Amino acid sequence: MKEGIGYETVAKELGIHHSMVQRWVKHYEQEGMKGLEEKRGKAKGPGKGRPRTRPEDPETKIKRLEAEVEMLKKLLKM
Repeated sequence: MKEGIGYETVAKELGIHHSMVQRWVKHYEQEGMKGLEEKRGKAKGPGKGRPRTRPEDPETKIKRLEAEVEMLKKLLKM
């Protein structure tokens, strides 16, 4: 991060590991907002990719999405 709060501070506030914050920043710096889009489950061709064996728990999904939104808000304030 160039300025503002550090990775670990953001991660602690969001309840996630600091490496996730670093990954988001790296993707954002390389690809902009497109780099932050969900890429899981997007197969590159017909019949490719592995289907999910278990759907994501709604509470887990909400927590993940809330963390992503908070991170984006913080990035956009920079």
